[in-house]
Order: sequence, then C-alpha cells, then structure tokens
Amino acid sequence: MAVNEWLNGYLEAILDVGSSIKNKNDGKLRIAKFEEDKDEREEKLFNPTTKYFVEEVVNSFDEQDLYRTWVKVIATRNTRERSNRLENMCWRIWHLTRKKKQIAWDDAQKLARRRLDREQGRNDAANDLSELSEGEKEKGDANALEHVKDNISRISSEMRLWSENDNSSNLYIVLISIHGLVRGENMELGRDSDTGGQVKYVVELARALANTKGIYRVDLLTRQIASPGEVDSSYGEPIEMLSCPSDGSDCGGAYIIRLPCGPRDKYIPKESLWPHLPEFVDGALSHIVNMARVLGEQVNGGKLTWPYVIHGHYADAGEVAAHLSGALNVPMVLTGHSLGRNKFEQLLKQGRLSREAINATYKIMRRIEAEELGLDAAEMVVTSTRQEIEEQWGLYDGFDLKLKRKLRVRRRRGVSCLGRHMPRMVVIPPGMDFSYVTTQDSVEGEGDLNSLIGSDRTQSKRNLPPIWSEIMRFFTNPHKPTVLALSRPDPKKNVMTLLKAFGECQALRKLANLTLVLGNRDDIEEMSNSSSTVLTMVLKLIDKYDLYGQVAYPKHHKQSEVPEIYRLAAKTKGVFINPALVEPFGLTLIEAAAYGLPVVATKNGGPVDILKALNNGLLIDPHDQKAIEDALLKLVADKNLWLECRKNGLKNIHRFAWPEHCRNYLSHVEHGRNRRSTSLSEITPIAEEPISDSLRDVEDISFRFSTEGDSKLNGEMDPAARQKQIIEAIMCRVSSTSNSNASYFPGRRQRLVVIAADYYDSDGTIAEAFQAIIMNVMKAVRPGMRAGRVGVVLLTGLSLQETVEALNSFQVNIEEFDAVVCTSGSEMYYPWKDLMADADYEAHVEYAWPGENIRSTITRLARIDDGEEHDIVEYSSACSSRCYSYNVKPGAMIRKIDELRQRLRMRGLRCNLVYTHAGLRLNVIPLFASRKQALRYLSVKWGIDLSKAVVFVGEKGDTDYEELVAGIQKTLVLKGAVEHGSERLLRSEDSYKREDVFSQDSPNIIYAENSYEDWDISAILEHLKVS
Repeated sequence: MAVNEWLNGYLEAILDVGSSIKNKNDGKLRIAKFEEDKDEREEKLFNPTTKYFVEEVVNSFDEQDLYRTWVKVIATRNTRERSNRLENMCWRIWHLTRKKKQIAWDDAQKLARRRLDREQGRNDAANDLSELSEGEKEKGDANALEHVKDNISRISSEMRLWSENDNSSNLYIVLISIHGLVRGENMELGRDSDTGGQVKYVVELARALANTKGIYRVDLLTRQIASPGEVDSSYGEPIEMLSCPSDGSDCGGAYIIRLPCGPRDKYIPKESLWPHLPEFVDGALSHIVNMARVLGEQVNGGKLTWPYVIHGHYADAGEVAAHLSGALNVPMVLTGHSLGRNKFEQLLKQGRLSREAINATYKIMRRIEAEELGLDAAEMVVTSTRQEIEEQWGLYDGFDLKLKRKLRVRRRRGVSCLGRHMPRMVVIPPGMDFSYVTTQDSVEGEGDLNSLIGSDRTQSKRNLPPIWSEIMRFFTNPHKPTVLALSRPDPKKNVMTLLKAFGECQALRKLANLTLVLGNRDDIEEMSNSSSTVLTMVLKLIDKYDLYGQVAYPKHHKQSEVPEIYRLAAKTKGVFINPALVEPFGLTLIEAAAYGLPVVATKNGGPVDILKALNNGLLIDPHDQKAIEDALLKLVADKNLWLECRKNGLKNIHRFAWPEHCRNYLSHVEHGRNRRSTSLSEITPIAEEPISDSLRDVEDISFRFSTEGDSKLNGEMDPAARQKQIIEAIMCRVSSTSNSNASYFPGRRQRLVVIAADYYDSDGTIAEAFQAIIMNVMKAVRPGMRAGRVGVVLLTGLSLQETVEALNSFQVNIEEFDAVVCTSGSEMYYPWKDLMADADYEAHVEYAWPGENIRSTITRLARIDDGEEHDIVEYSSACSSRCYSYNVKPGAMIRKIDELRQRLRMRGLRCNLVYTHAGLRLNVIPLFASRKQALRYLSVKWGIDLSKAVVFVGEKGDTDYEELVAGIQKTLVLKGAVEHGSERLLRSEDSYKREDVFSQDSPNIIYAENSYEDWDISAILEHLKVS
C-alpha cells in the first residue's frame, strides 16, 4: 500500500516510538513537527493501544482528510486534550483501515473470479481452435513458431505500403473526439482535465491526413458548446476549417464539425456526457450521409462517397464510432488514449474509494463497457507502445494476446477461426510537427554558449531568449552541460530520485548543471497536495545537498518557450532525462531528439520503443539511483558518445513526423479493411420525393446543413441558388418518372412512425394491449399514410411467423407497414414487396457474426453454475441464419446480459444479446444487429432524417429498450401500457445505471400519462406535426 507522507510526518513528530519508526520513515517528507523539545515529548503519556496503532497501522494507510484532524491537533494547546485528540485519530485510522481491508478483500474476490472466468474462456477457445487434423498442425508448426514472437501487428512484406504516387482516389475520413474544448487555433490545453494532449493530437492528425495525397476530406467530429459566458464563442460554431484543400476544391481539406450532444449552453465534463451519446451518433450519421451525397456529386461522378474509415478517440468516441460503423458498414479504428480498466484497478489499489464510489464518481463501468464495445467493433486498435497492448488492453475481456496469436496463425494457414474475432493491435507512435525546428538546431558544433555568453553575461543579455535568462540566473557556471527534466510536479515522474542521484554524485555535479522545469506555480501552498509535496521535497533536497548555483527550478514558463528550453540544453551539450516510474509514451523524448539532445529514459513503457527507433540514448531502471547517475555521467563525460546519440536522433526523427505517421496509419487501415459499404451504395435520393411534398418541406432537405456550411466557407453558390438547383433537379426527376407504382415507394416518406413497444404477459405470450396500440396508431396516422407522407415501421422481438400470426389475429393488414423488423433487429422484411427480406441488410450486419459456432455455446454459458440443463433450450422455430433463439424456463437462474456477453468476449465471440418475451426468450443476433440500428439503416436507405421519426415504446420492455429510447427521434413513452419487461436480466448490480445510457429528461422523450387511446395518440402526433 502507498505510504501517507502526512501521517509519517505527524507521528514521527508526535511520538517517540523508537528507532524502528525512524528507520521506516528515513528519507520521507516531514511536513509538520512540534516545536517542543525531546524532554517534553518524552513526558507525554500514551497507552499501549495508541502506540500499537501508530507503529502497525498508520504507516500502511493513506487518508488525505486526516490532515484536517492534524490541524486541530497542533492548534490545541492543552497537552491532555491534545493526547485525546491523537488517540481518537488513531482509533479512526484503525476503523478506516478495517474498512479498507474489507473493500480490498471483496475486490480481490471479484478479481479472482474474473481471472478464473478469463482462464476458462481461454481454455475453451484454445480447445476449440486446437481441433485440427494432424496434417494441418504439422503444416502450421513452422509458421506458428515464426510468428508467435510477433506480439503486435506491423507493416510487413505482405502489406502494401501507402504511396502518395499511387493513390489518386478522393478518400473521405471521419475522426471523432467528443469531450473537451476542440478548436484549430489557440488551443486551451490544460484548461481542464478534458482539454489536454488528445485535443492537440486529433487536430494535428486531421490536418496531416488532409495534407496526404489521396485524401480529399477529413472531418473531425466533436461536441458543440454554445455557452459564451463559460467558454469562447468559437466552440459553438458548427464548422471550422482546419486546412484548405490543395486543389482549390469546394469541400476538400480538413474541418472541425461540431454537433449537439446534450445541453448546448453548458460545458460538461466527459463523465456526464454518456447519456447524450446516442444524440451525437444520430447527428453524426446525418452529417456523414449528407457529406456522402455532396462529395459524391463533386468528386465521384454522383456515386455516394462513404468514409474510408471512422476513427474514434477515447472511450466515448469509440462507442459512437462503433454505432456509426455498424450503421454504415464502414471500417472502424479505435485509439484509447487512456483506458478505464487500468484507472479502475489503480483506484481500487489506493483503497480510498469503494467500487461503488469509484463508479459513481468516474462512471468507470460505463466507460469500460464503451471500450469493450469499441474492441468488439474495431478492425484495428492504434496504440503508442507495446506496453499499452500487453499491460493495458490485456486487462479487457475483448482482447487476449495469446488468442489473438492463435487466430492470426490460423488465418495465415487458411484455417477457420470458428467465428472468433480479435481486432488488430498496431503500434503507431503519435506524429509530431517539426516545422518549428530551425536549421541551426540540426547543425553540429552549436554546443557552447561562448558566442552568446561571455565571462560577463550582461554583455550579450539582449541576445538571449527571456527563458534562457530565467534559467541561467540560477547557475554559477552556465557554460556547463545541462541535464534537463521537464514534467508535471507529480510523484510518478520520479524527480526526487533524479535529484538525489545528482546531489550524491560529485563527478556529475562537477561536469553538469541540472534544470527542473516542473510546470508553473505562484504559491506552492496553493497547489494540489501531490504537486506541493513534490515541490517542497525538491526544495528540501536542494538544501540538503547544497545544490545552490547548480540547479535551476524556474517558477513560470510559457508553452511557446519550451522549444527554447530544449535549445538551451542542446547548446550546452546537455542531456534530456525522463526518469518516470512508468511512461505510457514519452512525447518529450521525441521533442528533445528533434533539437539534438541525447536522452536518458525509464525502461518502463513507451521509451523502450522510442529509443529503439531513434538510437539516441540510454534506458535506466527508475528505481535504481546508481543507474541514473551512471547513465547521465556517461553521456555528459563522453563527447563522442554524446555526438553519436545526437546524430542518430536527428537522423531518425523523421519516423515520428506526421507524414510518416499518416503513411503507416493508412497502410494499416488499407491492409485491414474487411468491410466495404456496398449495401448502401444505392439509397433513395432525396430528389425522388413527390414534387408537392418536396417543395413544402424544402427547408428540411437533409443535406442542406452540409452544403450551406461548405458554401459559406468555400465560396460556393449561395443557399438560395443551391435550393433552386435542388428544386429543378427534383422536377426533372419527377417528370421523367412514369411508373404509377412509384408513388408507394417508402423512400418518399417525410415522416416515420415506429411501433417498438414490447407487449407480453408474464408467461411470455403477446398481451392484448399490443393489438390496441397497433390499431390506434394505425388509425391516427392513416390519413398521412394514404397521402404518402407517413410510413409505419414495426420493430419487434418476435419472429416473422409470430409477427404475421399476431397481426392476422388483430385483423391488421401487414401490407400497411413499410417495413417489419423481427427477432430484435436481425431480420428486415418489406410487406409492400410481398414480405421480401432485405438481403442487403443481412449482409450489412454480418460482420464478426460467429454463426453456427456460437449455437451450442449459449446454452452452456447462459446457465449459472448450479443451474439445470433445461433452464435454457434452443427454440428452433424462431431460429434463422442471423438469429438463434432460446426459451428460458420460468424461474430459471440464468446469467444477465452483461455477464453472458463478458464470457462470450473472453472466448473471442462477438454478438448482440437480447432478452425478450418478459425475459423468457433470448435472441442471439449479430453484433451490429439491433432494432435501433435497423431504424438507422432505414433512415439512411430511405433518406429520412431520424429527427422526423416518432417511436412508440412503453415504460419497460426488452433488454434493448434503453437503446431504442435514446437519440434524436421523438420517443413517445406510453405509461402503463407495458406490464412485464426484461430489464431484470440486463445488468448486474455493480454495473452502470440507466441514467448513464440516456437522459430521461431529454426534450425528445414525451410521456403519455395512463392512456393510449386513439384520440390521445392522435393529439400527440398532431402536436408533433405527424399526420
């Protein structure tokens, strides 16, 4: 456990408990001490219980708020009262320690169970994948041995490198980064925890990709924030150009597209964005469809131009990208940046918060599920280092390195993977812009400062950058090589060990100075506890080793001055050091190399890969003080080694430049593109609406937003002229259409009414309320249906046969529906086409579908350990090629959706699970099949914006209910209409809550109180202008 520095200081000052305590705390920070002399302290009386707690309990406990108790202690003058307070504090520590140990025990038990489940999943997958003929095994042995060491995907001889000369296609790429404040210029990095390096990275990536030959347009989708009093007004602009197209085209280049996601007039942290993500998905889908049309007209001969790839950054954008990828059948890429499981385990180890408190504060379980979904959907995951793959993504149910290797070997041998799927993990370090590095920075012989600083530094002071003067004022001899460390004042950055190494090595002190750039500060006491502790320790160590005149620790520096800091270190022939305990990547190492600085870096994390590529420095164990001394002394003292490292860094730095990053990125994407958006190559053009309806609703044409935005930005025709052109195109198309049956084509609908309420009795049979709802909705919208303005879609968990039988018994003509989506979204039929199945939709949702390989696995995994064999059995009558249905015995003990999905992920099986029929049936369907995704598919295919759809649901329903309710469509919740749902089988108790999935206060959700008669429905639809 972590040792609390405050408590060690308190107790050492309070109690004289012998040399054992002193030895334990040797070298630790003493922040508070009594001023009484030793004799006075020895006179204090403490009972043995207090002394026991001090010695045995406190040193292993970490509790920040005990500082407040300490303040009260030292403020108390009465010795006896002070003793009582101290004893009470110790009892409190004991109580909290017991609580902490109980939390740790419970978490350890849960972790052990999860590890056992993962091991069982691995064994199951290994047993299935090992069932090969002996001939196949012998054939694959050589390849297996050759590739088993290859723990990451990389560009190999089999992969075609991206060539700017060979790629003349006009590609469209979509990047997504939702949280934080995103803009192209004057980025407010560090304004808050959400606006940091990720923002800078995605903006620069968008620009770099747009500047790559073959890429026509890059859109960076983020959240729109219109809160002038809280943030700058630029964050409310819907479009911002990042780079102009090189060919002068109207829509090419890179753009930031800001879309609504929650309240626009409020800037909210990423932890509060989860309920609003469905709204962002629907808005992004609308924008992408608009751009597909516009770009198709401009550069693709009228053929729709779908995104080449959709790339989600961080967990929230990863979830959005997964849904968009499924809706459009477009490849998805994921970059985690930082991962929830890793953070969760660290917080649990600290022991300050329980699992429930962590989940409530950080929405950590919601984040982890989003990351798991990203792993399900992604064809490629981009990481910065191998360490991220092995030690961070390896914590997830959806990724197992050993299983990944097995699957890769089988694919290379042409052997079936039995429905298993793992995303490719590729290491592509972040790109950097080296345009700010001047020619002088790479010229040899610029090591000394004699030309700028004479013996009298004031003579040339006017030639020095201000930050140089600020640093050099600390030094007695500024000509000595500078050892530079640049980081936050964070204990994990390990600055204290560096300072001790420098202070205790006399040879190093004679040869070099030390510069510590540890953020910006005004008053140490006003900083956070961890930062103030580090800085206080730095000052004490400087005093302890008498390093005055040898160590610089400036209080302030601007971000724009960082290059000058590197330049100063390089001109003194200095060394850059990153001694962090663990460094996920190590961007500062690359920055230092760009200025010709050799480096010393921790061997834990990303620096291993960086130094392997640059070959410009030495790796050290950050816990080994002697290793740090030796590495620094070696580089400072050996000028030939220093020069060799400098040359290597400057020679190899191009590997981390943006052009190289983009080439690697695009090569990997092309190599792994297993999906093509062919099933949406023919969608209903907006121009095919009836002329009267089109003219009436011309303001609502779905691609008006994108064309207007680009027109204003690129000097295209004004909106009025564009609108006139659209109308003329509509008239031409209508006049050329003579087919009388075309008037019934669903693509002409202006509105969609969707019946998705799940009406079942407690025994799983269809309830009578289902008939009433269908008939009343049909009655309310029939005028609009006859006029061709309104279409009706049925979304249900029933099979097609059950649906037809139910509608026949209700005496409802199934042909009145434009589409019927059955078995929880896995099948789509068109009654106006003689109930023809949509083959394109089946192909659309096929990605990663295990098929027959999952059929028998479900019954085994769905039962709990002591369940009976017949608790869940296959229901063959409702099964199809895209859905396996299982009947659940009433009262049976079966696993909930999240638990079952976890076990399937551990085995490399990706699918969607839905309990329906009041929890008495389980539908297992493809990953991207769902009722909401089917609605999105129809929206794209028929050219009807989801904001023009009205969805009828009850207060409860199948386990996909939450997904149906959320989004930009109007959702009409019929209170009291549905009595029996399946929610009890959705999530376990320690998972996230419904309020983390969708906002129940959304203006798009309308609640109908206690009635679903036809006149009530008619009134609501009339209010929504659906008639």
